[in-house]
Amino acid sequence: MSDLKAVIIQCGQEEYALPVDTVVSIEKLERVNPIPHLPEYMLGLMKIRGELVPILDFQQILYGNSAKDDPNARIVVVQTENLFIGLLVLDAKEILDIPESKLTSSGLMAYSRTPYFKTVANLEDRMITVVDAEILSRTLSGMDEIGEYVQAKRMQEK
Repeated sequence: MSDLKAVIIQCGQEEYALPVDTVVSIEKLERVNPIPHLPEYMLGLMKIRGELVPILDFQQILYGNSAKDDPNARIVVVQTENLFIGLLVLDAKEILDIPESKLTSSGLMAYSRTPYFKTVANLEDRMITVVDAEILSRTLSGMDEIGEYVQAKRMQEK
């Protein structure tokens, strides 16, 4: 492991970090086209810079309530192996350099239901959980279907 440069996001009262090298952009929540029969956390698709991006309500995934009505909510677009995904969060606050010495994975064993929590930054006045967007995109139910749906839509547009 080495030092981590991360975008700090907020969901609930907690802070989470997304490695900056996976973050493509931070956007305001605009018109999302819903897709029927998907899990509740999947808000639908939003066109961002010409790309169809599935929007996942990260607040819904973690806490069971939505961030979509919060005026400060932001979409953090991240690149995964197969597609871009947008994570709807309460706020995207800052970019932070986290020293390797402050990163620990102890305590994460309790999070078996959240395999996408990679490590924890144990800082002087705050604790920030680091999220692996790639693992998130592979472990959430419905992501295979949404990936196929986005690919099919791209083909239709060509």
